[in-house]
Amino acid sequence: MIRQRLKQHAEGVNTALDTMLRTRRKCIPERLWEVMRYSLMVGGKRIRPALMLECFSACDGEGSMMPAAMSIECMHTYSLIHDDLPCMDNDDLRRGKPTCHKQFGEASAVLAADALQSLSFALLTELNVSADLRITLVKNLALAAGAQGMVGGQMLDMLAEEKTVRDVLEIERIHIHKTGDLLRYCCEAGALLAQADKIRVDACSRYGKAVGLLFQIADDILDATQSSEILGKSAGKDAVQHKATYVSLLGLDRAREIADEMCGLAVEALAPLGEDGAHLKALAAYILERKA
Repeated sequence: MIRQRLKQHAEGVNTALDTMLRTRRKCIPERLWEVMRYSLMVGGKRIRPALMLECFSACDGEGSMMPAAMSIECMHTYSLIHDDLPCMDNDDLRRGKPTCHKQFGEASAVLAADALQSLSFALLTELNVSADLRITLVKNLALAAGAQGMVGGQMLDMLAEEKTVRDVLEIERIHIHKTGDLLRYCCEAGALLAQADKIRVDACSRYGKAVGLLFQIADDILDATQSSEILGKSAGKDAVQHKATYVSLLGLDRAREIADEMCGLAVEALAPLGEDGAHLKALAAYILERKA
């Protein structure tokens, strides 16, 4: 059931992204447009837009909030392009295809990522909601993606090595910002766009925080246990680069236990949503059990 819903969400987001890019083609240098499109449309499960759409639905949202769903995918794709650069994780494979810089060169990759980041904010301004809500979403996304959020987490992650990180709280701090803040934003934004009351917005926020940690712990486990062919990206890089992760610090068994705990916390957070939170519960379980 949840896999089918995720597929439907991904198809809807992909169609919207394709249309959005085509309408902007004449305004963007052809080479830049090609690089942006390559990275944005290369595939993926579209988990972040799905979280936003599911929270919107669980809070009885009406109307279209697709610009916000496209916005988060643009922001996420920009981060992946930068992540894969030689100066960062230096990866050659993303979603089973050559990474952006391998396909088009580093300079084009950097410019495409920059363009996608700014496009993510432009898309939020196209939402058919009040100006105050648009401003709130722009601000929240900037905080979640910037120095206080994802970028700050990336810096902490770059500096973290097994031999220098001894406390699981340090790992949690990295993951909360590197991965969790953007996922939490998705859930909060879905609730805000649905004009939910504070109780439901807070419930979605707590859910998003737990799911954010769950997602990264699951990634750490997959990196240590799956092949590059299955993952669609280079496997085993955390160990090769001596990165501090839940797996390297605590071992696979304990990492799996913590992932289970995070899934439980995510489900508990949804209590105020009642039966409306059923699909979000299933999505948390899917993230826990995913194989790629």
